Amino acid sequence: MQYVSTRGSAPALDFEGVTLAGLASDGGLYVPAQWPRFSADEIRALRGLAYPDLAARIMAPFVAGSLTEDELLALTHKVYGDFGHAAVTPLVQLDQQHWLLELFHGPTLAFKDVALQLLGRLFETFLERRGERLTIVGATSGDTGSAAIQAVAGLDRVEIFMLHPKGRVSDVQRRQMTTVLSPNVHNLAIEGSFDDAQAHVKRMFTDGDVTATLNLGAVNSINWARLMAQVVYYFASALQLGAPDRTVAYSVPTGNFGDVFAGYVAAKMGLPIERLIVATNINDILHRALSSGDYSAGGVTATITPSMDIQVSSNFERLLFDAGGRDGGAMAEQMRAFEATKAMQLTNAQAEGASALFTSARADQTETARALQWAYRAAGQVIDPHTGVGLHAARALADNGTVPASVPLVTLATAHPAKFPDAVERAVGMRPALPARVGDLFGRAESFVEIAGDYAATRDYVLGHAGNA
Repeated sequence: MQYVSTRGSAPALDFEGVTLAGLASDGGLYVPAQWPRFSADEIRALRGLAYPDLAARIMAPFVAGSLTEDELLALTHKVYGDFGHAAVTPLVQLDQQHWLLELFHGPTLAFKDVALQLLGRLFETFLERRGERLTIVGATSGDTGSAAIQAVAGLDRVEIFMLHPKGRVSDVQRRQMTTVLSPNVHNLAIEGSFDDAQAHVKRMFTDGDVTATLNLGAVNSINWARLMAQVVYYFASALQLGAPDRTVAYSVPTGNFGDVFAGYVAAKMGLPIERLIVATNINDILHRALSSGDYSAGGVTATITPSMDIQVSSNFERLLFDAGGRDGGAMAEQMRAFEATKAMQLTNAQAEGASALFTSARADQTETARALQWAYRAAGQVIDPHTGVGLHAARALADNGTVPASVPLVTLATAHPAKFPDAVERAVGMRPALPARVGDLFGRAESFVEIAGDYAATRDYVLGHAGNA
């Protein structure tokens, strides 16, 4: 399998190459040169497989030439055998139409674990093979950081610098990063928003002074390997609900667009998906882009769903590239203009290509709280606020007929409610407890460094501390 950049001028790479590179050298994001596709019969044959076996089957086409089937299967069994639920990503029914897909049974209680636990193993495998070291620089709006740190802490050939916006992640999210006291882990709290942190990270990958010194890698969803692993749970849930002989719709709480783009990939592979609902909070750039074609960034407003407090969604570029005809040169021009002006109008081809599968909805904080209340009162389920955004969107679009009543509608439950106890308690009147496996989190020592919100401060810190572990 070969991968090409959305901006057209970076060299094509194999799976090993894109996993270690993260961002393409031209500033673009890697996507497969062509989408692998399963027939209906091949999808039916996947029914009943345990999650590790299903994961190996779904990911096999993407890793071809870099990992053998046996190597991949050994990795998936090692990774997914250590989750807190035997099903890894279990389905929970709310009513006749609505379901939750619980993605929070990994070590840091968020959906990012499903992909990042695998990514850590892939880094280890490929770096050992090459005899190389890797410096990971990442940005997090809350959950990516802890999952990535958990995945690579203690690895001999990997060092990680994780940026989070100071004061804009929950206490649980912060502590899950800053209490990992490993010499190869560096936590940076920067002034500003997640978008500022993410911009610093992307700039480092195209900064010659940095790339000449460090072998950089990415764990954000700009890394294709992470997205690939997320495709699996769409297949897992749809198979349980009758696929390929029944279509399924999904509502996905969305910030950086990676999780919902994985659903798009699943559809490209042949999984019959009725609709993908992009559910945003009041930082609604994606809702505006999909409903009116206006992809214009505004200021970031802090909410009870901090992982979605984003105005620039990196993975949206992958959709615009694929839906708009895969013209790398045109995509590069479009993104250069957006990076200069923070405003973009989707082309007709991009808008029409996206609308074939995607729709969107926006939830304010009151609507989010009401969704938490409905889940608790109607089905006895305590959910986190991000999941609440997704559930609000799911119920709204089921009620207005966008998703037919005969189609199962699955909301991705992206985090354990105990990661956001204050918001949950305000909404439903009970405070969710952390699972026993992380119950001593607030008794552990923290370690992080506060730095200014400008790019030079980030670059200088990373260059000054990399290799000192």
